[in-house]
Amino acid sequence: MVKQFKIIVEKHSDGYVAYPLGLKGVVIGEGDTYEDALADVKSAIQFHIETFGQEVTEGEPPILEAFVAETGVPV
Repeated sequence: MVKQFKIIVEKHSDGYVAYPLGLKGVVIGEGDTYEDALADVKSAIQFHIETFGQEVTEGEPPILEAFVAETGVPV
């Protein structure tokens, strides 16, 4: 069975960071390129499910869409 995950990929000055939405626990991938970060987070998701079981993918309502927004906050 293949389960689809929505992945957030952030570009930083020293590379990329990727993490899935809707998965119980903390899973992060990183890489020098966008593709490397996606491959790393995919591997991390597989390891997380193998380690903690299918329960980490259950119980949460599915995320239909994900948006990135920006706002200013006085600091």
